[in-house]
Amino acid sequence: MISANGVTLQFGKRILFENVNIMFTPGNCYGLIGANGSGKSTFLKILSGEVEPSAGSVTTGKNERISTLKQDQFAYDEFPVLRTVIMGHQKLYDIIREKEAIYAKSEFTEADGLRVADLEHEFSEMHGWDAEAEAAKLLSDLGIADKLHDLPMKQLEASQKVRVLLAQALFGNPDILLLDEPTNHLDVETCLWLEDFLYDFKNTAIVVSHDRHFLDRVCTHIADIDFGKIQLYTGNYSFWYESSQLALRQKSEMNKNIEEKRKELRAFIARFSANASKSRQATSRKKLLEKLTLEDIRPSSRRYPNILFRPEREAGNDLLEIEGLQKSLEGELMFRRLDLRVDKGDKIAFVGPLDRVKTALFQILAGELTPDSGTFKWGASTTRAYFPRENRHYFETDLDLVDWLRQFSKEKDENYIRGFLGRMLFSGEESLKKASVLSGGERVRCMLARMMLSGANVLIMDEPTNHLDLESITALNQGLEKFPGTVLFSSHDHQFVQTVANRIVEMTPVGMVDCRRTSLDDFLQDPVIKSRRASLYA
Repeated sequence: MISANGVTLQFGKRILFENVNIMFTPGNCYGLIGANGSGKSTFLKILSGEVEPSAGSVTTGKNERISTLKQDQFAYDEFPVLRTVIMGHQKLYDIIREKEAIYAKSEFTEADGLRVADLEHEFSEMHGWDAEAEAAKLLSDLGIADKLHDLPMKQLEASQKVRVLLAQALFGNPDILLLDEPTNHLDVETCLWLEDFLYDFKNTAIVVSHDRHFLDRVCTHIADIDFGKIQLYTGNYSFWYESSQLALRQKSEMNKNIEEKRKELRAFIARFSANASKSRQATSRKKLLEKLTLEDIRPSSRRYPNILFRPEREAGNDLLEIEGLQKSLEGELMFRRLDLRVDKGDKIAFVGPLDRVKTALFQILAGELTPDSGTFKWGASTTRAYFPRENRHYFETDLDLVDWLRQFSKEKDENYIRGFLGRMLFSGEESLKKASVLSGGERVRCMLARMMLSGANVLIMDEPTNHLDLESITALNQGLEKFPGTVLFSSHDHQFVQTVANRIVEMTPVGMVDCRRTSLDDFLQDPVIKSRRASLYA
């Protein structure tokens, strides 16, 4: 159990949280949500003790251990991988170090003997003899091969370090687990493993994530940060989102009587109660949902962008033909002998653990890179818009947002440009911001406005959900579902891929798995596809 009691955090005149009172109890997983800048990560740091609140306090159960997902990938560079994981249990690690120091002495005193006996007893009580085996299993489950376990952290790639730090957080069955964006840099299979781990976690877990599928799978409650307050809701993210939309609709329909509203609420709860897939949480969630009353759900104050891509003309049937494409970057093979035909109406998700491979392909198709060999040919009636993974260079300018977006528009009228900015939540003075000072999420929204202006019938999008908050991801998701053209995209957001894509292509340097007309879930579960994928990674 962990609770915030009257917590306030203020920076100068800005109040981030004010008089927050909330309790997180064992057996539940809480999704902490809020718009970008609302203070999700900061609140986790307050709970962990890393940040002191301006007022109020945080309390935990007696002798309960808090474990957090560390964000500094370089903090453990000099330590072996396996030891880095064990360091997640600080008390156990301190005992190990003290034991090692005593045993390393050239002269062993009686006092040393008495002290080491106490340490060995504590070590045994804390299941220390199983520590290395548990740490090794966590690493293997997270995709860190056995041969890497004894290497120093500095020899690992950045994505591997992230996994080791995640294993560190999960190690030793902590009483309270605080995870800030734990699915970043994880492939689909590892995300599924983490979902199962948290689903069965019997203590208290609090997670921040922009992955809606992840929040839906693991969360029993949603803690929503809004206007400096934190409101607790029963259910997962989809339940919170749809119930807040239901409340918003009911609030606007003043003539609907209370009994009709209650019937709508009961039907809504019954639908969600039947959706849970595993017995333990299915039972607990259903009981919690059935206790809800009409007064328990509130309309959200969240603002959602209005994302709509309208192609100026329809593409013909001959859309894209790729033959024998090959590319290496800095001596590393991206792909070879790549053959792919893209048909009208395809919405292809390019998946796989190697992000550089997908980015290289998109850059070639967008004309930003030249292939080493092979050809690709776009249909004569296609018009294309490209969303690059890295967009910072587009914003190295002193232009304000109106003039920045005007560069990419045939129509130069200011009201017309402001209309697109307004749809992306830049209204009034916000639209006069300098492009050079935008945050990562704001830059992404501007790039999406640029794509909407293009009128393209083919969209190429490399990780468009990066840096977006949940509201913008939801709006983009809906916009692409409605888009009548062709989309080639990559994303680590499970729900985004599952709901947008009608075809999955997995990219590896040694081959490609192309599945026509399938969803991500079917792609992952099909035994024939599993066999083909396993042969490529062998």
